[in-house]
Amino acid sequence: QAIHHTSPRKGGRFVAINCGALAESLLESELFGYRKGAFTGAKEDRPGLLETADGGTILLDEVGNLPMDVQKTLLRFLQEREFLRLGDTTPRRVDVRILSATNTDLKAATRAGCFREDLYYRLNAVTLQLPPLRERVADIPLLAAHFIRRQNAKFGTAVKGFSPDALAAAASYAWPGNIRELRNAV
Repeated sequence: QAIHHTSPRKGGRFVAINCGALAESLLESELFGYRKGAFTGAKEDRPGLLETADGGTILLDEVGNLPMDVQKTLLRFLQEREFLRLGDTTPRRVDVRILSATNTDLKAATRAGCFREDLYYRLNAVTLQLPPLRERVADIPLLAAHFIRRQNAKFGTAVKGFSPDALAAAASYAWPGNIRELRNAV
């Protein structure tokens, strides 16, 4: 989100999709959209998340979990900058920045045949390696304060922060779930 909100695309939408949370059949229709009648239950045309993010940014979270068929379709979009909605014959073009995140070793996944090597190199233009939270203990108070501010705004509370003992406990914890776990704990 920080990359999007500090870029010239900040006026466009930021759209995130968790590629590991949806079934393969749903994932393709969520990304690319569909035409009325494309499948049972498609009662109207529906734009996908790529169209929704036109002019902005889309985050493919857990991109390492993309099924091979969706990887192939995504690769074609990245190469041609156009795609077809499911059940459509008219290509659509969008201008969207693609960000991807994963906790999977994609190089190993390509060697194992679980992730397309050509897609890996398309997505791997710039890599930001983020160490686990347990290796960035100094970030914990800053992140906790940020999440407390967000929770205060959301719930109308006035929590001021963690006690020194609570901060010490947070700093000594390994945070296997990283920032998401810290956010949920706060």
